[in-house]
Amino acid sequence: MSYEATRQRLETYFDRTASRTWEALTSDAPVSKIRQTVREGRDAMRETMLSTLPADLTGARVLDAGCGPGQMAMELAMRGADVVAVDISPSLIEVAQKRTPEHLNRRISYSAGDMLDAKHGHFDAVIAMDSLIHYTAPDIAVAIAGLTARTNGPVVFTIAPKTPMLTAMWWAGKVFPKSDRSPAIQPHKTATIANELRISGNKTLLREVGTISRGFYISQATEARA
Repeated sequence: MSYEATRQRLETYFDRTASRTWEALTSDAPVSKIRQTVREGRDAMRETMLSTLPADLTGARVLDAGCGPGQMAMELAMRGADVVAVDISPSLIEVAQKRTPEHLNRRISYSAGDMLDAKHGHFDAVIAMDSLIHYTAPDIAVAIAGLTARTNGPVVFTIAPKTPMLTAMWWAGKVFPKSDRSPAIQPHKTATIANELRISGNKTLLREVGTISRGFYISQATEARA
């Protein structure tokens, strides 16, 4: 399935089917034990990805690619960054805007649309947390190549690591109930993404940052630099 077709499926899922689920997941509201592991895993991954950036981001322009309800965007803004926060779901953008404290409003520009659109401009860093995990390796490589070409510093993104356990879990469809299950996650190895970049003649370098495993949440952070 092409990037565009996958993106359209994701827009339907996040904006129409599961926006309330993800709003609850990223809040303090009580959730099931399964979703609690996902919440804890995402919190840990957010900290892992932020650890790759300076504590003081004053003056830096940072893209939060796939910002969802805005947790990462707000963390970046608290470090002083000017954040361009983009998500495929207008509903989740509305949640993010409502949650953003007034003193951070001037530092975050929220918009619904394609996180890879060149119209967003150039950046000092990019964070893409769990926003590429539904795509094929060639599509991820194209996305990373495009982002690094417009970024002075690191592009930090996550993939679903290709482990027997994760592959089996997702084939079994046990992460979320069937009624609000997302489009399939596609597990990959970092080496596969790197190979796709090489095939296209792109010299972007990849460095694995860390893997977070909390119950039903398994995700690997990788840093890309042109």
